[in-house]
Amino acid sequence: MQVRHALAAALAATTLIVLPGCAVTRGQSTVGEYIDDSTITTQVKARMVEDKQVDAAAISVETLNGTVLLSGFAKSSAERDAAESIARGVKGVKAVKNEISVRAAG
Repeated sequence: MQVRHALAAALAATTLIVLPGCAVTRGQSTVGEYIDDSTITTQVKARMVEDKQVDAAAISVETLNGTVLLSGFAKSSAERDAAESIARGVKGVKAVKNEISVRAAG
């Protein structure tokens, strides 16, 4: 459990270090939108780290203008759905595009 908290703290710290030097990119019209998107991404990842149903390391999270893109791999459709539910529950999320692939048990 402490590993999950440490990972979440590291994610948050990395975001805070990167943000001061950020420039508006990827279609955001303002620095504020870029910061909002970065905050959403960090919150989604942190919640995934805390959730035992989701393997946060296997799922990528990107945010653009409040739309969250989830990609990567899940072990089951339940994990895929849980990741989407987590993303939808974060304040500021306008939409979620779930492109997570479910790996067949092999």
